[in-house]
Amino acid sequence: MLLCNAHGKLPADLPKRCKDVDQASAALVTNLAQRGMLEDTLVIWGGEFGRTVYCQGHLTATDYGRDHHGRCFAMWMAGGGMKAGLTFGETDDYCYNVVRDPVHVHDLQATILYCLGIDHKELTYRFQGRDFRLTDVGGEVVRQVLA
Repeated sequence: MLLCNAHGKLPADLPKRCKDVDQASAALVTNLAQRGMLEDTLVIWGGEFGRTVYCQGHLTATDYGRDHHGRCFAMWMAGGGMKAGLTFGETDDYCYNVVRDPVHVHDLQATILYCLGIDHKELTYRFQGRDFRLTDVGGEVVRQVLA
């Protein structure tokens, strides 16, 4: 699968990249569902950060890109106890601020661990006199996304 960073040539390249990712992702989820394995398999798809509607470099109708944004990101999950067809959370029109249902990364990790049958508060180890866990000192399971 070829992925691009989408800093330029968005009108020409993004539909190709979406086709690559969408077909493979749909095939995986469909295959798992057909075999009765989706309810026991948690599929997680995500990028490294969000994107804004802002552009880097010179903006033209045929060559523009989207800037990185570390505060907001999109991902999807299927199977493994997730509600099907649910959209949760929302950013403003500039993809800059969360305006509805924010999910902190610690909450995301707590929810994933919960779906795997692990209580994130129990997954703790002591190091140099401090208790550590993947969700650090925070993290709550996002129950609204669970089936």
